[in-house]
Parts: sequence; structure tokens; C-alpha cells
Amino acid sequence: MSAAPPVSIAALRGARLPSGALVDIALDGDEVLAVVPAGSPLPETDGETLDLTSYLVTAAGAEPHAHLDKALSWDAIQPPFGDLERAIESWHAFAVALDEDETLGRARATALRMLASGITSVRTHVDLLRGDDPLTGVRAMVRLRDELAGLMDIELVALGGPTITDDVFEAALDAGVDLVGGAPHLAEDPIADLERLIALARRRDVGLDLHTDESLAGADTLATYARAVTGWHRPRSAGHCVRLSMMPATDLAELAEQIRVADIGVIALPITNLYLQGWDADHAVPRGIAPIGRLKAAGVRVAAGADNVRDPFNPVGRCDHLETASLLVSAGHLAPTEAMDAVTVGARDVMGLPVAGPVPGARADLVAIRADSLGEAVAFASADRVVLHRGRLVSRTTVSTETATPLPTEPLRAAAPATTP
Repeated sequence: MSAAPPVSIAALRGARLPSGALVDIALDGDEVLAVVPAGSPLPETDGETLDLTSYLVTAAGAEPHAHLDKALSWDAIQPPFGDLERAIESWHAFAVALDEDETLGRARATALRMLASGITSVRTHVDLLRGDDPLTGVRAMVRLRDELAGLMDIELVALGGPTITDDVFEAALDAGVDLVGGAPHLAEDPIADLERLIALARRRDVGLDLHTDESLAGADTLATYARAVTGWHRPRSAGHCVRLSMMPATDLAELAEQIRVADIGVIALPITNLYLQGWDADHAVPRGIAPIGRLKAAGVRVAAGADNVRDPFNPVGRCDHLETASLLVSAGHLAPTEAMDAVTVGARDVMGLPVAGPVPGARADLVAIRADSLGEAVAFASADRVVLHRGRLVSRTTVSTETATPLPTEPLRAAAPATTP
């Protein structure tokens, strides 16, 4: 990995758009200035020119729901395979002795993998811990945000259960956390914990990003959440929402309308929820993914993320928004264009970030992937990528492959049809 500082880019030449058009793109600082047919004159701005022949350019990836404080802890914890309850128990046992520097190291390695994939914006939840030092993870994530400030945008969400007191949440917000989070559906009294978290966010005048309805059956917190925040001026979102995949169409339509009116962004998390859900079924195993295709059709703002990466909640993961997009196609029944939108433009919208992409006037957060089409990019997810954050080159990956020469063959000739005398 190079230690060179980010490089300001003035122009991208020969890039392909998802529409198939070949274009040149002019950048002016952190903004896309112009997009013109390839070979056309471009306005002159300061910076270098990149040749993106054979690359597809889209908006950069955005990860709307991560847990960087937990990332890459699977090998150290060696947790049992299993459902959400087992994952929580394994993490809590490990987190009793959580070390700030070790947590920062795992989180940094994960964030840099995300950046190399083309993810330039991350919203990460960070646990408020049990014990004498509940802010160990918070301090590590604030340091990470400061370290990577010139490379990617990081937003922090305080994640606390019902036993975490309000003063700990307040201390986390004072330390630099941006939003209030939690998982009220796991509380003994889900509605009471939900109301507490909403009141806390209102008191501090910050946004909410809650884990909601994170099981195929159980507590319904999303409808109450929607009623409580309708008309509020701060951003609000809901992650997981897998219970919605089990709802009859008429019930889902009613709830979707409440979510739309409340302007809650719904974040699907296919890889982690495919792993965590359905362990108690011995046949016809149900799989839980928030039905964002149907929600989007109902006017709800939707996004998708990867959630956990190699921790007790998910033993795999590639830190790649194209992996999430591929799962949305195969397991979520979205078209590749819809899936890509959910992990780029849609994710940025739910996160409250400026519009980005190869469009004049948009933020110059872009990723170029070696591919001839959007479908090919989602299917093969080439690691050959060029990543721009706010108009600056922050990562470039070039893959070299050497394959033995295959044996030549002669064309097969069809046998002449038999003739009858």
C-alpha cells in the first residue's frame, strides 16, 4: 500500500457510464463539473488526468450500517455458529476486556478494505459497553474518524441496550458520537426502550438510527417508531427490519405508508441477516431480508449495507458494496440497477449525504470498476478499482493475472445428414 497523500483529479477520460455511454468527466475540487462524450473538450481545472478506458464509473459505495468496533474479531473470539442471541453473548463476553488500540487496529483494517472497494462513506454503530469503561469503543472510533478524515467520511452511532443508562449515552455524544442508536426490540419492554431512545435523541437534538424488528417474528417496534418521529426535523433510519419480510402484503402496505410518512430510511442488511436468521428451523428454512423492493415501490427511502464483517454476528464478508448488491439480486430479487442504487445513491440519501456520482453538480465521490457493464460489475466485482473521495484519488487497486495457455482445438464439423435412397 502506498503512503502517498491523496491526489487531486481534474479529469477522467474514456470512462463508461452504467447507461453504456463513453464519456470524459471534468472535476472541480470536490464537485463534478461536466460530463461530455469521450474525446470532447473539457473545461480546464487544477489536477491530474486519469485514463479510465475499460472502466465503469458509478457513484462511490456508501456503507449505511457497519459495526467497525466488532469487525475482524471472529478469530479471537472463536464464537459458536448460531443465531443473534448466541452472537450477542459471545460479543459481550469478549468486550469485557476490550482494548482501545486493538479495537482501533481492527476497525482501521476494515475501513481501509472498504475504501479499496470504493466505499467512501461509512456509518458505524459503536457499542456502549457494560462495566467500568463503557466508552472504550467510542474512543477508538473517534480516533479512527480523525485518522481517515481526508480519505472517507465516517459517522458514529451510539449503540446501547436497555441497561445502558442515559448518562452513558450523553457521555458518548459529548465524546463525538453523531447519532443515537439501540435495539429496542431486544428489550424486555421494547416500546419503553424505544420511547427512551427517541426522547434522548430529541433532548440532544441529534438523529436516530435504530436496529428494529430484527427477527422473523417478535416485537413490532417499527410502527411505534414511525408514529413517534413523524414530522421531526432530524434524520432517522431503521436497520434490519427482517420481520417485514414475513408480513402479508396488505399489512406491509399499511406499515410502509406509515414509514413513508415518517420519512424513515430502511436499511436492508442481507449478508448478516442471511447468516443470523432461521437457525431454529429444521426444514424450509426462512431467510430474512428487509423487502426494500416493495418498500421502495411504496415510496420509502431505502438502502442496503453489509453490517458485520468477520465477527460473532457474521463470520464472512468482503468489505465490498458489490457483494451486498449481488446478494440483493440473488436473495432480494432486485435488478442489478436497483441493487447498485441501494448501496450507492440510495445509501447516501438515507445517510443524509450530498448526492454523488458522474453527474454535473454532484459530489465527486466516484468508483471506477474494470467492467464493460453494470451487470458485469455486480456479477464479477473486479478488484481493479479506482476510488475518488471529494475529487481526490484515495485508492487504486490493479490486479495482475497469469494463466497457462490453453490447448488449441479444431472447430467441430457437423456430420452430414444421412440420406435415404
